[in-house]
Amino acid sequence: MEFFLDTADVDEIREIASWGILDGVTTNPSLIKKSGRDFKTVVKEIASICDGPISAEVTALDTEGMIAQGMELKSQLPDNVIIKIPCTPEGLAATKILTENEIDTNVTLVFSASQALMAAKAGATYVSPFIGRIDDTGSDGMALIAEIMATWQNYDVKTKVLAASIRHPTHVLQCMQLGAHTVTMPTK
Repeated sequence: MEFFLDTADVDEIREIASWGILDGVTTNPSLIKKSGRDFKTVVKEIASICDGPISAEVTALDTEGMIAQGMELKSQLPDNVIIKIPCTPEGLAATKILTENEIDTNVTLVFSASQALMAAKAGATYVSPFIGRIDDTGSDGMALIAEIMATWQNYDVKTKVLAASIRHPTHVLQCMQLGAHTVTMPTK
């Protein structure tokens, strides 16, 4: 299982990377904005600390804008940066084009197995189901991970399942037991 940190705090990333267990980092513009630093500068610094996949998220809402931002980010940032795209119809279309251009993607804001499968069919490298947010609504986020993993086995899907919105250590343990490929979590 891959362990990713979900943060823009470079000191936290540096500390966990020093343990030898950090496989990647997910971040987003709002996390980086809280740091008061420039988005691309922070992503470059993170990519210099961790050589695994670093998710850099687009902010455009339309397909063309997402594609343009994704291509720009990929051309201006280190090779290990992948493009984080929302799971919307526009995001799926952008994922397809970016994948055709050999740009790895992390399709985020996944709340159902159907969304995960559509993202995989569009060519996503990772799909990110938000299990903590699902739990917040009174539903069972881990049930979604189980559904996605069963679907992946039925159809031999190559896209990695990146469990996101981790709320507690039990989420990580349950993801391990269900066979999720990756978890992204805050340092705490």
